[in-house]
Amino acid sequence: MTAAMRPQISACPACSAAPAAEAMAELPDQDTNIVLSLPTIHCAACIATVERALAKTPGVHSARVNLTLKRVQIEAAPDTAASDLIPVLTAAGYEAHELDATALSATQTDKAGRDLLMRLAVAGFASMNVMLLSIAVWSGAEGATRDMFHWISALIALPVIGFSAQPFYRNAWAALKHGKLNMDVPITLAILLAVGTSLWETSLSGEHAYFDAAIALTFFLLAGRYLDHRTRAVARSAAEELAALEVPRAWRVTPEGEERVAVADLRVGDLIRIRPGARMPVDGTITEGLSELDRSLLTGETLPVFAEPGIAVSAGEVNLTGPLTIRATAVGRDTSLHRMADLVAIAESGRSRYTSLADKAAKLYAPGVHILSALSFLGWYIWSGDLRTALNIAAAVLIITCPCALGLAVPAVTTAASGRLFRKGLLIKHATALERLAEVDTVVFDKTGTLTAGAPEPTNLNQLSPETLRVAMALAMGSSHPLSEALTRAAQAIGTKPETVSDISERPGYGTEGRWNGQIVRLGRAAWVGGGQTDQTAAWIRIGGAPAQPILFTDRLRVGAEQLVQELQADGKTVILMSGDTTPAVERLANRLGIAQWVAEALPQDKAARVLDLADQGRKVLMVGDGLNDTAALVGAHVSISPASALDAARVASDIVLLGSTLVPIADALRTGRKATKRIRENFRIATWYNLIAVPLAVAGLCSPLIAALAMSASSITVSLNALRVR
Repeated sequence: MTAAMRPQISACPACSAAPAAEAMAELPDQDTNIVLSLPTIHCAACIATVERALAKTPGVHSARVNLTLKRVQIEAAPDTAASDLIPVLTAAGYEAHELDATALSATQTDKAGRDLLMRLAVAGFASMNVMLLSIAVWSGAEGATRDMFHWISALIALPVIGFSAQPFYRNAWAALKHGKLNMDVPITLAILLAVGTSLWETSLSGEHAYFDAAIALTFFLLAGRYLDHRTRAVARSAAEELAALEVPRAWRVTPEGEERVAVADLRVGDLIRIRPGARMPVDGTITEGLSELDRSLLTGETLPVFAEPGIAVSAGEVNLTGPLTIRATAVGRDTSLHRMADLVAIAESGRSRYTSLADKAAKLYAPGVHILSALSFLGWYIWSGDLRTALNIAAAVLIITCPCALGLAVPAVTTAASGRLFRKGLLIKHATALERLAEVDTVVFDKTGTLTAGAPEPTNLNQLSPETLRVAMALAMGSSHPLSEALTRAAQAIGTKPETVSDISERPGYGTEGRWNGQIVRLGRAAWVGGGQTDQTAAWIRIGGAPAQPILFTDRLRVGAEQLVQELQADGKTVILMSGDTTPAVERLANRLGIAQWVAEALPQDKAARVLDLADQGRKVLMVGDGLNDTAALVGAHVSISPASALDAARVASDIVLLGSTLVPIADALRTGRKATKRIRENFRIATWYNLIAVPLAVAGLCSPLIAALAMSASSITVSLNALRVR
């Protein structure tokens, strides 16, 4: 391929002006910025391996891996293409996919987390200083000295509370604007009333000011809010990830030759050349060429599909062995990949209907708190005629009704439970995932890459003669076909050395051919090699005129698959296997694992519809999957899990990521979800009992706002200690 024909890849995600950067990338004197998704990297060693492998590649100037996003950003010479680098990473043992970086957000920084942490730090620092001043007052400072300490406390507390408590103000105002109440409404009132009464008391040289209570309340609540934020990743849209997987550019065939154009410029009826290893940019029909297609990411099929003229192809499928020419039948928003992204977007909007336990508590709690505080104010004002006394008691009631304990009830538990599951190999991404896990009664599994490892392995190498195996290995090493690669790995693992085979050539769509000891040797499809029929995946090897022999393959089970299915069924869960793979393959796996309900040859929309049907029946579905074809179902399920090896889009769409290779922790996640929900309810009860005991004292005027703040702190500590029991 000439330099002029090389793909020009779009700008990196970090660029703030992506279109301008992409335009610069297309200038011949400028470096090309390439972004690849690396779904299987997981540690610092992976980062070093990937960066070293790319640094050794001619044309690559720099490579930086982002472990959090599982991507590598590469600066390379203008004639370097992503298709040149993906095989380098594959050889290093890492799956790689090209991303159209302009389809991703320009910034991926956690602004919300940094903002909360900054406000928390300011509140913490200020509360320590205000508390020191309060200790001086409690120690017996009187008169002008006491007033001076109160005014200094006010100078510290007022700007800090105005700044640090802004998240509560904003949320409370947003709720009130829509005529609703949430937990932030009583929190905001408690803070403002404590500050207001303190200013009034200070201006009147009163004995008590409650700036310490207001700022401590702010600090505790910000700590809970930050813990809540930390329990989940800043999840990007799964639909955005799917859009980024669309091929940014394509080779259009014209009467004058081939031209490199943006996919957005393609029209229905255009002829497009697809080189080996490239993804389909649009839906179309093959008009020329023979090859094989990898549809695993879209359909879950484990075997490559034979591709010849007349076969329909979909955007996102990978051309494996030979060049193809296709005629576009659907472009842009009409492609199957884009329709899948639309499915995901619809499912994402549906998930937001779930109401968390904290929101349910707020609906009951907030109106009660306001009514009680208002009645306390009116009762004392009517009885005593003293506005100052009535306001102090109303403030004490608002503070003692413990919005802090309720605010910590959920994040304290989810943080403790998330830590436990992380040590078991599960990363909780969504704030309400544990609550939803506790309700699961049906578990739906994908097959390829989920219950199975997603990689074929030969099962009968010991039945081949050593000579036949060495010849087969030599032919397999000359092909990038998935079965050939699996055969090569397995033969190397048992110490086999390949024979010297000459004139090796690959016949796209059929197999590999060569010459050994004067004989023609072939490895490939049964019809081409001269093999028979088997009920298993097989590649056939034939040496000269001898009968062809099958090399059988199976997709091995993922570690812990059998144990997990047994545990789920023993726990009373309904288990369903749903796959895009062929009926015989799905049936064999279902029988092997003892799964009675299974669905084969399911398209992405079929999976999403099946999950929706189960939800309509009142079932709470846990979906476990890893491919693009699972993404809409993952988002549409009540709760979802994907392995760390899953494609970016599936991993982003899921609520929980399985970090290790074994499936066993999923059963523990369900148990932990039930325990966590139980602890959350206990925390609500603890907060309620505190209120039942302390509120009458506050209403009776026996608790100052200071005592109320101490009671609030005690309840918060109790709630946090109860949360630790989840561990």
